[in-house]
Amino acid sequence: MTDTNRRDLFKGAAVTGLAAAAAPAFAQGAAPLADPQTRFVSTPFPEQRQKWPALQRDMHPVPDCGETSYRGSGRLAGRKALVTGGDSGIGRAAVIAFSREGADVAINYYPTEEPDAQDVAKLLRAEGRKVVLIPGDLTDAKFCTDLIARANRELGGLDILVNNAAYQQSKESIAEISFEQFDRTMKTNVYAMFHLCKAAIPLMKPGASIINTASVNSVSPGEELLDYATTKGAILIFTKGLAKQLGKKGIRVNAVAPGPVWTPLQVAGGQLPGKMGEFGQDTPLGRAGQPAELASLYVTLAETGTSFTSGSAFAATGGTGVL
Repeated sequence: MTDTNRRDLFKGAAVTGLAAAAAPAFAQGAAPLADPQTRFVSTPFPEQRQKWPALQRDMHPVPDCGETSYRGSGRLAGRKALVTGGDSGIGRAAVIAFSREGADVAINYYPTEEPDAQDVAKLLRAEGRKVVLIPGDLTDAKFCTDLIARANRELGGLDILVNNAAYQQSKESIAEISFEQFDRTMKTNVYAMFHLCKAAIPLMKPGASIINTASVNSVSPGEELLDYATTKGAILIFTKGLAKQLGKKGIRVNAVAPGPVWTPLQVAGGQLPGKMGEFGQDTPLGRAGQPAELASLYVTLAETGTSFTSGSAFAATGGTGVL
């Protein structure tokens, strides 16, 4: 056989193999092309405010987390996942995607978010999926440890940990940031991630994945989000450092870094008064993102196909070029 024939043979085998690997992802039909500028709502959001932590079901418009659009293809069949902040917003989008890709999912949320948690649990249980609800306050270190133990017990293992829950309050000046706000932001966004990872790692096997929700604020802080942005910078560095530690254990650690995405954070104090209508309008795509647009990033970072990807952050910022 000539060298040319060998190359042709290997090229054909590679193409065939690639097609076979990609087939499950398109098993239910590929989505048609859609203009990202107009795929979701692009008009300014109306001014609104809810008491923290807010309910997604009471927002106008209600965020799109992929309830009617996400279609799975078995990419996470048999996996066991815990998602913090999984009742609403980006965490909810990850939960829906994980579940429809075949994973059993445990959702952590603040107790007053029970209505949102019940909504998503009802949706997925009706599809025959296993969903475990575990309410609790992540600022409590003991609860974080107990959360991991309970998720591991009720799911029968733990393969995916998504540290997504966050606390965000906008203030124009450092003078307006109270100790209580700073402390809660740090404990929710950074300390909880530390406690959860420390408890989860001994239970995870090679091939497991930790995914942290960072932010565009990790590298380009909004001046009104000083404490929040500080925690998001810490999350980015924690992700990179932990990935180096866990490589030898076969556990991958990555981050998703959203830009402006329409979630309950925004109506629960995440935007300065009178600024809601500006949210996301300055992106190159001309709008804020919807949680559903980030779901596939979490799935991709959890599945085996990205096995050489660790210590990385993947941006979803509407074209800003940050990260």
